[in-house]
Amino acid sequence: MIIVALAKGALLKDSVASFAKAGLDFSGVLDPKNRLLMVPSVCGRAKALLVRNGDVPVYVAYGQAHLGVVGFDVLQEKQMEVSPLLDLGFGGCRMSVAVKSSSGYKSAVDLPPHCRVASKFTSCARRFFSDLDLPVELVHLTGSVELGPLTGIAEAIVDLVATGRTLEENGLVEIDQLFYSTARLIANPLSLRLDDGTLQDIIETIKSQLHTSRK
Repeated sequence: MIIVALAKGALLKDSVASFAKAGLDFSGVLDPKNRLLMVPSVCGRAKALLVRNGDVPVYVAYGQAHLGVVGFDVLQEKQMEVSPLLDLGFGGCRMSVAVKSSSGYKSAVDLPPHCRVASKFTSCARRFFSDLDLPVELVHLTGSVELGPLTGIAEAIVDLVATGRTLEENGLVEIDQLFYSTARLIANPLSLRLDDGTLQDIIETIKSQLHTSRK
């Protein structure tokens, strides 16, 4: 039985479509009436685990799922022992540094040393500012980090940005970018080594479909 970890939310519909091209129909997870967290594929030879985006690499790293689809941002933040396989191309967004538009800062290096930076992605932020040799105090928030500069708890934020509308509506502006994030297909390393060809067939089919769609 093939186990696939799928993230609830924005990546789910396109993730299901990717596996459908490889013959694994997980369309049942898209049923608004579905309350199952382990959903069998239509063919019955696979199951999907419906988990939070941040938990996908955890289930894959510990071998409870053979494959998974997760945002590159989560892979960068979690740094789990998984095998990254394919850039699936959907779910695109930027990991950016943002400040109040009235701050006058033009880039991250303009921020004052030891200022506070709010983020859900503190590991990513820590590496970024370490590479800049700019010491900052990181404030971990799990909700709307845009409130950081607005309330004064932080001078800047590090967060995912898709359209930039939320930043604009809250008087914030991007001043730097850490990386661009898209959905990635990942695998458990041991599962790949022990694979009898079943996983590789799925991976190669998804890969070939990606190449076809990008021509």
